[in-house]
Amino acid sequence: MTTPYASVPLRRFLQGLTDGPFGSSLTGSHYSDDGARVIRLGNIGEARFKADDEAYIPMEYFAELRRHSVESGDLLIAGLGDLGNPVGRACLAPEGLGPAIVKADCFRARLDERRLLHRFAVWALNSRSVGQQVLTLTRGSTRARINLDVAKAIEVPVPPLKEQFRIADYLDRETARIDTLIEEQQRLIEMLRERRWAVVERGVALLDWNTPFKTVATLIQTGPFGSQLKSDEYEDGGIAVINPSHIVAGEVAPNPRIAVGVKKAEQLARHRLEEGDLIVARRGDLGRCAVIGPSAAGLLCGTGSAVVRLDRARMDSSFAATVFSSRRNRDALALASVGSTMENLNSDIIGALRFPVPSLDEQRRLTAELEQATAKIDTLIAETERFIELARERRAALITAAVTGQIDVRETV
Repeated sequence: MTTPYASVPLRRFLQGLTDGPFGSSLTGSHYSDDGARVIRLGNIGEARFKADDEAYIPMEYFAELRRHSVESGDLLIAGLGDLGNPVGRACLAPEGLGPAIVKADCFRARLDERRLLHRFAVWALNSRSVGQQVLTLTRGSTRARINLDVAKAIEVPVPPLKEQFRIADYLDRETARIDTLIEEQQRLIEMLRERRWAVVERGVALLDWNTPFKTVATLIQTGPFGSQLKSDEYEDGGIAVINPSHIVAGEVAPNPRIAVGVKKAEQLARHRLEEGDLIVARRGDLGRCAVIGPSAAGLLCGTGSAVVRLDRARMDSSFAATVFSSRRNRDALALASVGSTMENLNSDIIGALRFPVPSLDEQRRLTAELEQATAKIDTLIAETERFIELARERRAALITAAVTGQIDVRETV
């Protein structure tokens, strides 16, 4: 093992650092169909620029905001994070970008590349060691944020310049292989899910789908509004709040960091989940849902979720979950969803879904048959997801080991 490299604050290498315009300087009213690109948080991936989220401002307005401009090869750093997208993640502005600016909570940095390469700094900022350091500097629990002063204080390992080139080349090559493998496995999961949906569709296709979902529910209620539950009210180890990201493969997977204390839970008592309830995602992957079992009873429905309390004399919870997540209802939810930038279901949309309501015995029989028919597919999906998780772990460990000098990239092939 080689000797770890010394860590140095970014400020020592900065030739320029800016964030995006805040408040009224850049709002939705300023956007146009073309012109100068606006780089937003969704564009900053972990060592990868995500080009799909496109936004533009007129060139005339770009001239007024030029101090926020970005050029190809600049270092882009995310000043805001959440559970799936870490604060401090970084990527390079891509070649051929054209005129562009950063938006609020996005930082553009230019380094003295005679001492610290942008390419190497990207990998360093995305390493676990630096990521953990950034978390200690952040404010907020679920939407961690850093400012320019904090960004300047981030310490990164700084090997000799020739070694930075070697490490960046090595990680470009090795992570590309891992990323390709992950993409292949993700496509496999998509294919398996399509197959699963087809099996379910065949099992329930001939039923009568004319009953509004609200008629077999005693309660359909969305989670608390943002003003009723703020991220700074979360505390580790309290009563878990179930958001869409905690609904995984038909199960509830609470995050102990996304929880509230007893007093706050009492204020949100109307959002408490009961055994047999159906919790559904109002955002993101519409159709995602789970049945609340004994271990999740008493937890709280989060802002991005909704709870459906069923008339148990007419509707079996497991059957309702199967039908709710069917391809037919996923498509119906996508068409009916509201919101301009994010799909967002409300109680009326959920209640208007059409459901088949055969007898309870028939519901349970069909559920058992469908569970048996989809069991092998579910196993394959779970195994593939585990493979992806391990591949991501390998990628993260490789980045950290390389940038901190724990492996000698000169000895690798």
